[in-house]
Amino acid sequence: MSPAQPTPREFLAAATPGTRIVVRYRIDGGLTDVLGFLVTTDDGGCTVRTRQADVVIPLDLVVAAKEVPPAPERRPARLRN
Repeated sequence: MSPAQPTPREFLAAATPGTRIVVRYRIDGGLTDVLGFLVTTDDGGCTVRTRQADVVIPLDLVVAAKEVPPAPERRPARLRN
């Protein structure tokens, strides 16, 4: 028997700020994902820093959350002849 997985809320509450995460949450008309670094989590929500901005997500809307590995290194630009 495998150990029980934490709920998304438990994962976000226990995750260290600065951890790279992906969060799936409900929006009008469906679901969306946000990928970035966890800034903070409190009783009402969590803040994720993406490349564009900080996104505040109410915990009641979160359906999944997990840690993700670091982004791959960017490749150097190709030289054109």
